[in-house]
Parts: sequence; C-alpha cells; structure tokens
Amino acid sequence: MKSPVGNQINTVFVHVSNLRESVRWYSELLGQEYDLNEVADPVYNLEMNHFTGLTLDAGPAGKRKQLNPLDEPLFNFHTDDIDEAFTFVNELGIEVAEGIVRFDDFSFFMVRDPDGNVVMICTG
Repeated sequence: MKSPVGNQINTVFVHVSNLRESVRWYSELLGQEYDLNEVADPVYNLEMNHFTGLTLDAGPAGKRKQLNPLDEPLFNFHTDDIDEAFTFVNELGIEVAEGIVRFDDFSFFMVRDPDGNVVMICTG
C-alpha cells in the first residue's frame, strides 16, 4: 500500500528547559559557532549536514518546561573516531552517561545534555 507519509525524518525536536544553555552545549559538542545574543525563545535550529534537522525547543516564552528525560538515547551523532570523540567530550566537561562500548563493527558511548537527555555518539 502506498502511503502519503514519506519515509524520511525531517526534524528531531529536543525539548529543553534553558534554550541558551542548550544552544551552547549542543553547539560546542558539534563544533559550531554560536552567538548567544542571537538566541531567542522558543526554538533554535542547529546546522546539520543532511536532511534531518535538529531543533532545540524551549516551548512558549515565559514558561519553563518540566522535563522527564529518558535514560535511553532518542538519537545519535556520528563519529569516525570513537576514542577522539570520547576525549573531546571529556575535555568539554560533558557528563558521560555510559563509557565506550565496542563491538566488531561499531562502537558507541552516551552523554547527557544539560536537561539530562541521553545522546549517543557512535561509529555506526
């Protein structure tokens, strides 16, 4: 059966309680320049290099979101070098939720953003 819904994810929304803090965290993790003076509620779109976008969503202005982050990642960022990526996040002082796990064909580790959301960084 043909579906009118496309087989493509356009945007992943990460719900955050402090947009400026999250913009800083994600931008530094991804090595992107940012200007906190240009950050305005309710959302901030990070630059991504493929079809799927990443939007940080703080919700309506003047209202702080009450978040209940999961202990499992909802998405991952890719790396070609798991050890270099792990060293990088440690140098940034990012909380590591789980250290490097290695398999024959890929490796990963997990970090927590300022709201406790788990993000996986993996080679696969």
